[in-house]
Amino acid sequence: MPARVTDPLLQPFSIKSLTLRNRVVSTSHEPAFGEKGLPRDRYRMYHLEKARGGVGLTMIGGSAVVSPDSPPSFGNLLLYRDDVVPWLRRLADDVHAAGAAVMCQITHLGRRTSNYAGDWLPVLSASPLREPAHRAFPKAAEPWDLDRIVRDYADAAARCEEGGLDGIEIQSYGHFFDSFLSPTTNRRTDAFGGTLANRMAFPRRVIRAIRSAAGSEFVVGIRMMMDEDRPDGLTFDEALVAARCYIEDGIDFVSTIKGSIESDASLARAIPSMGTPSAPFLEFTAEVRRRLDVPVMHAGRIADVATARHAVREGMLDLVGMTRAQIADPHLVAKVAAGDEDRIRPCVGASYCLDAIYDSGDTKCIHNAATGRELRLPHTVERAPERKKAVVVGAGPAGLEAARVLGERGHDVVLYEAADLPGGQIRMAASNSRRRDLLGIVDWRVHECEVLGVDLRCGVFAEAEDVLAERPDVVLVATGGLPDPSFLAQGADLVADTWDVLSGALRPRGRVLVYDDNGGCPALDAVEVLARQNAGRGGVVIEYVTPERTLAPDVGSMNAPAYLKIFAEHEVGTTPAHRLLSVRRRKDGQLSATLRSEYAAKETERLVDHVVVEHGTLPNADLYWELLPGSGNLGRLDHRALLAGEPQPDAGNPRGRYQLFRLGDAVTSRNIHAAVLEALRLCLPM
Repeated sequence: MPARVTDPLLQPFSIKSLTLRNRVVSTSHEPAFGEKGLPRDRYRMYHLEKARGGVGLTMIGGSAVVSPDSPPSFGNLLLYRDDVVPWLRRLADDVHAAGAAVMCQITHLGRRTSNYAGDWLPVLSASPLREPAHRAFPKAAEPWDLDRIVRDYADAAARCEEGGLDGIEIQSYGHFFDSFLSPTTNRRTDAFGGTLANRMAFPRRVIRAIRSAAGSEFVVGIRMMMDEDRPDGLTFDEALVAARCYIEDGIDFVSTIKGSIESDASLARAIPSMGTPSAPFLEFTAEVRRRLDVPVMHAGRIADVATARHAVREGMLDLVGMTRAQIADPHLVAKVAAGDEDRIRPCVGASYCLDAIYDSGDTKCIHNAATGRELRLPHTVERAPERKKAVVVGAGPAGLEAARVLGERGHDVVLYEAADLPGGQIRMAASNSRRRDLLGIVDWRVHECEVLGVDLRCGVFAEAEDVLAERPDVVLVATGGLPDPSFLAQGADLVADTWDVLSGALRPRGRVLVYDDNGGCPALDAVEVLARQNAGRGGVVIEYVTPERTLAPDVGSMNAPAYLKIFAEHEVGTTPAHRLLSVRRRKDGQLSATLRSEYAAKETERLVDHVVVEHGTLPNADLYWELLPGSGNLGRLDHRALLAGEPQPDAGNPRGRYQLFRLGDAVTSRNIHAAVLEALRLCLPM
């Protein structure tokens, strides 16, 4: 029997007169792909790819803003502009043509933004309480503010309907709308504060205004905090009363949220990352569904098809949000329908998609470099017109991605890996048990390579003669890098590195100084592993030192809380704004580490038993240099061709027998996404 007939995920579902082709949703989120607040081509192609990939409903505008005094905090769309309508129409037409429905989340950000952005208007909230995450001090909204914002909501909904969207969703967790409902943020003594009925008054005005402005068949939903999960917050029972009133006012579906998002710690609990249980709010959502008489949707770490299918089959929800899962693989639903579940690129829960917005400006999947780059990079690799012989050396993220893409192109690929298992530094990072899901990046590519016929040879330290014996047309050296302690003026031979800790080679006792001049996860992983190894043993005291003014600035707000929890629980000392200059061995066997503050021009000494340094890697590229003279391109990478998606020219050495390139950390120390992107765009035209 065909999967579509029997699979709960593939069953159609109706809200009013709108029929969705299946139960899978890409819920509202903001990838920051808009241009000047408009969903132009990049934004459109990102959602169109999911529609082509089979999703039932894709939701744009993760908090598209309705008013000018709600300036974007992360690339939000601007629904108060009339020129948004034709762009919405183009997106909606394309998504509809691909078989999916499309809705938009709308909001006034309230205090969850900055008054030092946009037009520098004061930010608003129900009461003048500062939000920890965005740090603005809001003005308490006056009655005239409420009047105009109600109109703005209604006008925004009308623009969405004029733009051809199937519906909207009101954001009601951590923004202006719910700042009235929550007793945490509503300290008012007027008609909009105090009793639950008073606290619901403004949200109900908004819903009624939207309902009046939109057609009767236009779908209006709400993504709502159904339990604030804090002692002084909105309770489940109060939220149910409010939800029922909102439904009376015209709400057609409810998307559930548990918890608040006002701080990094609470946000990470509401949107859980790796190292947390799968789908932690499913039972909670099932109870909401039992209590309400409208369709219920939920997204919260539902990363795999089996969990999503279970949730729908057991009636825990009506529509299942697999948002981050479809950032990793926008063709997830199509693969389910085709019986290819085992080929779905997994979401590993790294939350790079969210952290990258603040780190580098927009959403990026940690291991799908085509996401967000649909205008330039395809999600489906086409076969090459001519088969080549390719040798890839090194099965870290860059080498595995190169082998996978070349295999998809139909080439004859040999992949050498010196270690007994593939994965490179990903396997090292995954030795922190909380981050073991990173191995999904490796496992998926290994499986794909098997399907594609790539010859993976582990436990083989490839020499130049091994490579040349394959008579390759192209050689890709992805041999990674090695830890770099060379920055030390003295004592490089006395220090350990984070690899020593993560591999288990170093299990220290006594005082340990961890020096982080990288700013990413490796040093924090080392601290976490050290702390967990010594929990209950009382044998280690850890001090984390960094030249930065903050801890690990490249670790974003979704991942930082888990590390900071370890720092707090294990009393890890922190010393920012100090640079490690040198390490020397004292006569008593201890190490003396010299630190310098660049601000006070002062040196201090730490007496410790071990120093662990993290300073990135230096390329492990001996093989590359050995193969360079025999290459036709002499290792040259034409950047214009690379960025244009064109084949690399074979020029420079007419006697060369193969093209030669370096990838990943064999070039310079970078992250997983950089390695995957580099391999994908280099190999696609080959």
